[in-house]
Amino acid sequence: MMKVAITGASGFVGTHLKRLYDNTIDIHRDESVEEILAKLEGVDVVINLAGAPIIKRWSPEYKKVLISSRVDTTATLVEAINQSNVRHFISTSAIGAYPDDVACDENCTQGEDFLASLTKQWERVANKCTKPTTIIRFGVILGADGGALAQMLPPFKFGVGGVIGDGSMTMSWIDVDDLMGMYEFIIDNKLVGTFNATAPHPVSNREFTKALGSVLHRPTIFPLPIFVLKLLYGEGATVITGSKEVYPKAIQEAGYMFRYPNIKDSLEHLLESGKN
Repeated sequence: MMKVAITGASGFVGTHLKRLYDNTIDIHRDESVEEILAKLEGVDVVINLAGAPIIKRWSPEYKKVLISSRVDTTATLVEAINQSNVRHFISTSAIGAYPDDVACDENCTQGEDFLASLTKQWERVANKCTKPTTIIRFGVILGADGGALAQMLPPFKFGVGGVIGDGSMTMSWIDVDDLMGMYEFIIDNKLVGTFNATAPHPVSNREFTKALGSVLHRPTIFPLPIFVLKLLYGEGATVITGSKEVYPKAIQEAGYMFRYPNIKDSLEHLLESGKN
């Protein structure tokens, strides 16, 4: 049976991966190279999900936490993996790597803001791994039991959900079941390189809001002004207000078939499964 080690295993994506793979071990951020190396005995695949929450107010101190929790943690992990018999390393990144308002696949030039800089540093360290290495750039991950959708549901269920600003920003999303499908596909086919974890059909915030209201049978007439998000999160609001039009060219060319390529199909399946 394949053995999988996971950093950030207690989070939303890590919890789903532990359901997918029976034989898993957790690696923690505060562990040393020696402690990690001992845990990697007999491990086939390491999946790196470590990182402090991104949707927060980015003070100068918190920016350091965001960088350290990703870059420094990954550097320690890579040092251990390079001394092990691990056969495949899969590290996380994000579509924050790309500029706003540009249609991008994996070949797109990366952006220049803080998020893009963070992803560059993170990926550079991950790619120092001497084992076969894969980078997965997460879009907005939708699941009924966590992630962005779970945070959005309460106001929509009470009929006070609505578009952000004018609703024109593009949202590149992925159903959590497709994200798990991508992991399986990448591991089974031993794929290396960089892959966008986004559905093939990004939507505007207005389209997403309309689809979610329709599935929930709730009105969507209360817009959320962007200035409110900026008051709450400062520069960190760009995670929510950014406009990322990102396509999963690499994984589709490799042969992966999305189960939920369209937003309404995804929301219907997730919200139905969330009732169970």
